[in-house]
Amino acid sequence: MQLSPLSHSKWNYATAAHLANRAGFGGKPSEIEQLVKAGPDKAVDWFVDYEKQPDNTPDPDWATAGVKGETSMFAELQKLRRQEEDKSLTDDQRKEIADKRLQLNRDRQRTQITHLVEMRGDWLRRMAITKRPLQEKLTLFWHGHFATSAQKVQIAYFMWRQIQTFREHASGNWLKMLDAVAKDPAMLIWLDQAQSRKEHPNENFAREVMELFALGEGHYTEKDVTEAARALTGFTLNRQAGEFDYRPFMHDNGTKTVLGKTGNLDGNDVLEIIASQPQTFRFISWKLWKFFVSENSDPKLIDALAAVLKKNDGNFKPLLRTMFRSREFYSPDVIRSQVKSPVQWLVSSVRWLEREMPPPIVAGQIIKSMGQDLLAPPNVKGWDGGLSWITTNNLLTRYNQAALLVMAENKMTAEGQGINRMIAERANRVARFMHAVDVEKVVSESDRTDKGKLVATLEKRFLQAKLSAKQRKGLQEYLDERGALDDNDLRHAIRLVMSTPEYQLT
Repeated sequence: MQLSPLSHSKWNYATAAHLANRAGFGGKPSEIEQLVKAGPDKAVDWFVDYEKQPDNTPDPDWATAGVKGETSMFAELQKLRRQEEDKSLTDDQRKEIADKRLQLNRDRQRTQITHLVEMRGDWLRRMAITKRPLQEKLTLFWHGHFATSAQKVQIAYFMWRQIQTFREHASGNWLKMLDAVAKDPAMLIWLDQAQSRKEHPNENFAREVMELFALGEGHYTEKDVTEAARALTGFTLNRQAGEFDYRPFMHDNGTKTVLGKTGNLDGNDVLEIIASQPQTFRFISWKLWKFFVSENSDPKLIDALAAVLKKNDGNFKPLLRTMFRSREFYSPDVIRSQVKSPVQWLVSSVRWLEREMPPPIVAGQIIKSMGQDLLAPPNVKGWDGGLSWITTNNLLTRYNQAALLVMAENKMTAEGQGINRMIAERANRVARFMHAVDVEKVVSESDRTDKGKLVATLEKRFLQAKLSAKQRKGLQEYLDERGALDDNDLRHAIRLVMSTPEYQLT
């Protein structure tokens, strides 16, 4: 099977909007019209060849400073912990050291929280304003694929480095991505590879790189995991430098067999063996199809994408270009069939409302309240996605957050105890200073006087489709009741559209 490109005759506003929604985070009507005018080939090229677009996003100051500040605090904590164990200390001396350690640990936690809040906010804002939407969409995909949580890594700089790695290799080469991830400081901590030694090989990374990252269940044996773990010994982390470190004295130099290949294999050999498996091309093609297109897929279609990936030596751009040009990508069963992730919901909403991204602490709490906490996926499998985003509570939360974005109304939900509640309460205070949407950016003067035209304008901007008859009737009745429409009436109308089931789909 080969994927056939969409006919130029079927390229229109709906298909262009679909490309913008899936390959990025949606676009204003004027941006969609530009894609329509460009035609399908050039429109897809604009997304895929994103490096041609400028990207002058500055790194945060704390990340530019590197890992020294964070690791120095970590090292000082370890030093105090060792001092506290000195049996020659008096009780008063031991208490003094314990108090210092407690305060330093609090300072370190506060620093980490501040950096992570800023990092989430910066990334969400970047998604909303970037001229490289596919690069950021792919970076989000890789974050969910190689799911790593700051809750265990505990060094914000390492999480920032990992996201930068995903961004750098977003549409690059599969083997280079696997290699970069295997040697990434956050991953080395997250899956305990940094603690793996020839005497006691840790199997976590060896298992997950096969099961979750590259092959999938049923395409490796327990013996493959054990042997790969032995080969990966020596891959570790220099915490002070914040860099991957290969230590030969920790490596098992014995003969190993992984996926049918035998020899004195090391970690690099294992990654090359995995990346060359026919199954790895099918697996990652399926994951990309599931993220960008649909949870449903014809095995022959996945085989066709895998063949493109293999033919191009594991480089992703040809696969992405083929996928985004295919008729299958624009199938009626695919368009507006995907539940928006909380990140997609927030970023596309900000873009369509033509408003600024809320302050970092507020933006982070918005998506967390909907079930997606960036930099802290729920487990090694990442977020389930799809219908799992929609529960009774989450749906109500989406409607409430629409009021916050459009009208600067509503309060954040304080979740849990301690730090989470403290962050939510702070987000509440910050959210009070948010401004309502400037409706003049969204609707024209003629829309105010022609309510039928207003409904069509809102549908075109926020749905790129029609509301259901029931929802359209409800919106029309609301507008008819208002008489002459003022700015607040228009904001309520926008909020009503964002609070429909249709708006939750893309």
